[in-house]
Amino acid sequence: MAKILIVDDEEHIRQLYSEELMEAGYEVATAENGFKILERIEKEKPDLVILDIKMAEESGLDVLQEIRNKYYNLPVVLCTAYDTFKEDMKSIAADFYVIKSFDLTELKNRIAMALETRNNIENNDDDK
Repeated sequence: MAKILIVDDEEHIRQLYSEELMEAGYEVATAENGFKILERIEKEKPDLVILDIKMAEESGLDVLQEIRNKYYNLPVVLCTAYDTFKEDMKSIAADFYVIKSFDLTELKNRIAMALETRNNIENNDDDK
């Protein structure tokens, strides 16, 4: 069972995503901000991170850079209410970019794609 870390400053979003993803068979951990994100990743050992961009304490794009500097193979899905961040160069470090919606079909599809890609890469590395 894959573990997903949800980082979003809005409690109702964390709750919605948690419920939906647990129903879909994922293990879920949540964080209300990116403070000490590297320590949180080390502790939780997620297979994927869902990251909000616009949070009260810090920019999710800065948090993404922190993640990429140490965990460059960890899939990250940026999930935001704003499509304008697609143009930000920092956002290209994410595996996928999803606009927030109460219909989580696209988010779930991107999660599945990111995890499948990660598994394929790991399996290819094992074959070498």
